[in-house]
Parts: sequence; C-alpha cells; structure tokens
Amino acid sequence: MRNSFYSPKKLSTTLACGMLVFSSSLLVNSNIAHAQQTPPSSLSYTDSVLLHDIAKDISADRIEQDIRTLVSFGTRHTLSETESETRGIGAARRWIKEEFEKISTECGGCLEVFFQSKVISGESRIPNATEVVSVIAIQKGATDPNRYVMMSGDIDSRVSDVMDSVSDSPGANDNASGVAGTLEAARVLSKHKFEGSIVYAALAGEEQGLFGGKILAEYAKANNWRLKAVLNNDMIGNIAGINGVINNTTARIFAEGTRNTETADEATYRRFTGGEVDSPSRNLARYIDLMADRYIENLDTMVVYRLDRFRRGGHHRPFNDVGFPGVRIMETNEHYQRQHQDLRTENGIVYGDTIDGVNFEYAAKLTALNAVSLAGMANAPNPPADVTITGAVQPSTTLTWKAHDDTLTPPNNPQLKGYKIYWRLTDAPQWQYSKYVGNVTTATLKNVVIDNYFFGVASISQDGFESPVVFPGAAGAFGE
Repeated sequence: MRNSFYSPKKLSTTLACGMLVFSSSLLVNSNIAHAQQTPPSSLSYTDSVLLHDIAKDISADRIEQDIRTLVSFGTRHTLSETESETRGIGAARRWIKEEFEKISTECGGCLEVFFQSKVISGESRIPNATEVVSVIAIQKGATDPNRYVMMSGDIDSRVSDVMDSVSDSPGANDNASGVAGTLEAARVLSKHKFEGSIVYAALAGEEQGLFGGKILAEYAKANNWRLKAVLNNDMIGNIAGINGVINNTTARIFAEGTRNTETADEATYRRFTGGEVDSPSRNLARYIDLMADRYIENLDTMVVYRLDRFRRGGHHRPFNDVGFPGVRIMETNEHYQRQHQDLRTENGIVYGDTIDGVNFEYAAKLTALNAVSLAGMANAPNPPADVTITGAVQPSTTLTWKAHDDTLTPPNNPQLKGYKIYWRLTDAPQWQYSKYVGNVTTATLKNVVIDNYFFGVASISQDGFESPVVFPGAAGAFGE
C-alpha cells in the first residue's frame, strides 16, 4: 500500500515482523500532537529469519514445472473428461492429490490430503448431475490445531463458451498459476512446524459458480473451524496488461468492506462508531501488505477496497459470504485477450490463456508473499476476541478484550506474550502508531481522543509473530 507509515523506504525505522516495542506502561505520552506528525523515536523492530528463509525457498522453476503439467491436461473444465489419465479435470485433480501426497511423504506425513466433493445439478452452468471435486491438504498446528489460515487456487479452466468442456483450454495463468503457487507454498511451509493449522486448497468449479469454495466453506462451518484468513490466488502470473503496462513489481489485494453477515443492529452500531473500512478482510489485507514491505523484494501491494474486480467474483467470496475473512491476491495488470478465450488468431491478435503469457518469477514472488503471510499468522497467537472501545466525550481512549483461555486442551494462545494497540488517522490507509501493552486485557491511550482515530488490537507471540489487527466491535471481529 503506497504512502503508508510502513513503506519500504521507512522500513529501517519500522517493524519487520510485528515487534513494535514501546514502554510497557499502559499510557501514551500526552504529547500526541507531536506524535501525529512524527512516529515515536523509541520505535524498534525484530526481524524474522524464518520468514526471510521461507520467501527465499520459493522456487520459480518448480512453479513453472507445475503450471506446464496442469496445462498438459488439455482442458480442466469442470464438465470435462474424468476417466482419462492424461486429459481433463479428472486427471488434473488426481495429479494434484498425488503432488500433495508426495509433499506429505517428504515431511513425514505432516499433511492430511483428501478429495472433497459434492454432486451439483440444476444450475445454469452445471445443468446435469456432476461431481465437483476439490483437493485439500491440511498441515495441522502444534498447539492450536482448530485455528486455520488458508491458501487456495482454482483447478478448472474455460474458453469463450463457459459450457464448452471439450475444446483445449490451457488455463495457464487462470488459474494453473494459483494452483501451482499453492502446491509450492505447501512444499516450503511443510518443512516447518507452526502453532496453528494451514490449509492448502485446489478448489474446483470456480468458473461454473464458485462451487468448490462453497463446499469447503460449508465444511469449515459444519466442523467449527476457527478460520481466520482465506488467501485466494486467482491469476498470479501475468505482468503484461491489456493497457500496455508491463510491471512485475506490484500486486493487488481485493478486500471487502462491511462483512456480508452483518445484522441490522450491527449496522446501526457501525453507523455511529465506524468500521466500514476495518472489516477483518480489510485488516487481513493490511497485514499482507506489511508482509510484502518486510519480506518480499521489489513488490508493492495495492489494497483495493472492493470484494473483487468490478462486478466480478472469485473463490474467496463463498468464505466471505458465511463470515470468514477472505481476500483475493492477484496480478495488477490483466490481459483480457488471454482470459476465457478460444485459442485463435484474429486480425493479428493472438487469443488464449497459454503458457507464454506466464511470468514464473512473478508467480514465485506472489507465492512467497502468501507463504510468509500464512507462516506469520499461523505462528502468531489467536487474534484478540471481543474487542470493545470506550472514550466518548473523554480525553482518553480505552480498549478492552477477552482474556485467552488456559483451560482449553490444548490451551488457547500458549505462545502468547501480550498485546499491542494500534491507531491511525481515519483517512490513513495503513496503521500508523502502535504501543505494546503487555499481557493485559485492557489499556488506555492517554490524551488520544477517540473521535480522531481508528483503533485496533493485535496479539503478539513470545518470538515476535503478530496477528492481524482487530477493530473493536462486530464490524472488525475475527471471531473466537
């Protein structure tokens, strides 16, 4: 996010892994007028060697190999061939499952790998009964296994006619790139252990109606997953836009505003307290934006305040629909002649989503962004729950949140060190100021007037990993 307090140029005076450490006092210096202009001079940070190593371990060569294999199946249309070993959606999903199983073998069985399916029929794009089959791999966390973060890509491809399941549909960028990135993230992250669980999902049926995501979101709800983040990767390999721009240094993060599950009472409360730009999805996007600044060389992310591209959709939406925080990570400059097109040449223009339109180094860069974000959140404590705020017609602002529960088996947040309060001017895109307040459940910012800022709280681990910031109230809640 450009022009943020945490821009790369200011990285030497800002945090690198969520360890902005101030005095342990619960009260901020009353000279807030100066703080509005200049960040506190006591600011320091602790970098994460682990996250740097993870970013460096992502391989463009392995991603290229996976994209080429996925393209080799001819078409991956949801309604395409399922019996062949070399062509169609059936062969593609079996190969993806085999790859996840190889990764699991290499890490001593650390992944639970399975097909997830449901028969869909009577839909405009799936009129006849069709089994929609996704491939899921789960890396269970060591101390908080029911807390999940997820990376996903879409298996299926299409040409101009969304019902054409026979014609060649390489889907090299849309979305072999996202699946290849998800496989590569699993290869790298499975070498390490994390406190929370990580889900790697190759989702089916996206082009026919987001069905793979709907099925997995329903599964997560039914199994009481505490799903804190969904990182949907849909087209992460193209750097040459239809607008003539060629750029491998930027990426977009799409994040919705007010959550879809908001009630009428919550909407009324939000009207008077704010939160329109502080949904958990938006603060998840801010977290990923900071990870790009800290750990990914030569990458600037643009957080887009919208669910997806204008009047379009992606596989994070089914998770947003039921209340889970989700974002879409993708290239900045799309090339529409390479999306949803029959393979052809017309008037000297080549149409089609072929392998020559993919930049593998760029796909690796966005995959690395996913990997460090997943690792950071999985090793961080659970985000603060039940965050509330008071301070109307008062000179100071007080935030309160729920204590972690040591009675759970395993205990919730065993790696917790304490909490950090964040605040920013209401028109600032990124969090500007913060204060570590220790392992407490309430803290006051003296002479920081509630009307002039937005506020939030993050959890900090013993080794410096930090959760996304949680805005007070239902508008910003990540759940228990």
